Amino acid sequence: MALNLVLIGPPGSGKGTQAVRLGAKYGIPHISTGDILRASVRDRTPLGQQVAATLASGALVSDELITDLVRERLARPDVSAGVVLDGFLRTLVQARALDEMLAAMPSSRTGPPSLPPSLIVLLVDVADEAIVGRLSRRRVCASCGITQSVSEDSDPQTDPCPYCGGALVRREDDEPGTVRRRLATYASLAEPITTLYRARPRFASVDGLRHPDEVTAALCGHIDQFRGLAASGPGR
Repeated sequence: MALNLVLIGPPGSGKGTQAVRLGAKYGIPHISTGDILRASVRDRTPLGQQVAATLASGALVSDELITDLVRERLARPDVSAGVVLDGFLRTLVQARALDEMLAAMPSSRTGPPSLPPSLIVLLVDVADEAIVGRLSRRRVCASCGITQSVSEDSDPQTDPCPYCGGALVRREDDEPGTVRRRLATYASLAEPITTLYRARPRFASVDGLRHPDEVTAALCGHIDQFRGLAASGPGR
């Protein structure tokens, strides 16, 4: 049975870091729609030109564009064993679209056709003000691209990347004002999504403020439990 994971949570909750770890642990591709969109903006592709202003403002890219992006990615053969989706499922429209996409993948179907395809949804939960503080310290190396946290008193002009010595820069969408707009946008859409998936048997929430290793362990515990339940009998 394919292992299809979706990580949801507010921007800056650490779900991207966790998605990378889960993809490596379970041997399935990690697909970050945010990374794809930001790369398109950086490379000035036609897609990037469409979404640059939207990303900078903290607003969400349209359901249609994101859904098309994910549909194209899920059509590739490397997702036959499953996938970790990070940044997708921010609206009910996207949730319904994902059910349809997974239903079309034979490796994702377990149980009667009337039930949704196998999907584990994990919420990484962090309070808003903790996220604003966390993202205000986040920097990206302009040379090696590694994302890292810096101390509050660090000076990006004199404190280079500890990995390669490159310049550390703040992402435009990590500015405090933009972060608060992103969080407000997320909050307006999150409740219907969490309500939808809480009603399904493969949903779990973890505290994203714990040490990243503890968050990973909690997520893996839920995943392994859900997989065990699915193996022991029909699931949803």
